[in-house]
Amino acid sequence: MSPGAPAIWAPYCGPGPGPGEWLTRWNPDPVLIAALAAGLALVLWRTSGRRRACGLAGIAVLAIIFVSPLCALSSALFAARTVHHVLLVAVAAPLIAVASPRRPVGPLALATAAQAGVFWVWHAPAAYGWALSNDAAYWLMQLSLLGSAVWFWSAARRASAPAAVAALLLAMVAMGLLGALLTFTGQPVYAPHFLTTAPWGLTPLADQQAAGLIMWAPAAAVYLAAALWVLGRWLGPDTRGARPA
Repeated sequence: MSPGAPAIWAPYCGPGPGPGEWLTRWNPDPVLIAALAAGLALVLWRTSGRRRACGLAGIAVLAIIFVSPLCALSSALFAARTVHHVLLVAVAAPLIAVASPRRPVGPLALATAAQAGVFWVWHAPAAYGWALSNDAAYWLMQLSLLGSAVWFWSAARRASAPAAVAALLLAMVAMGLLGALLTFTGQPVYAPHFLTTAPWGLTPLADQQAAGLIMWAPAAAVYLAAALWVLGRWLGPDTRGARPA
């Protein structure tokens, strides 16, 4: 934690590092490592083919998020925390959804609302501050973000193409609106980062605006790309009966 930072901010990933140390700040939490190992064993035992490949990739992304130095960097920079959350909900979650068994998961509209609602709630300054001051709250944040996102991607996979496209575009809008709000807010609102950004040459406001841009552009683009992929498969020519020229 930066000198003079309030003692209340005790993030799970440890004090925010400076540029000269962050690459050495791996997270060796034995409970986390055991959980990832259990997930890896489950993927190897219960899946094969494409599902196994996606499951292994999902576990790898989770390791990057929680074990690599990105974990510590997210204690220093809200922009890094945003990358962390985007990897969680827009990369790890769809991979896990593909690896999971195809079972009924509930209405797509409810899953879409839940994912957007959970993401917005945890980015409210008070909720975010709580998560960075208490390990139980931190894991409640991470698991609810991941769980709601896996639900959303699973429901989108099982929906009709028009419904999936509509849901993905709504998710894109929800992500982009939050990003725009953070980008254009004229003051920093995330107290845990008020004293951790200076070693990186950023003011808390600049860090927050960078995070907003990440949500507004590349993160929202993930949902747009998924929507276009579904739309392309839906509208693409059916060549199953085509004869060679």
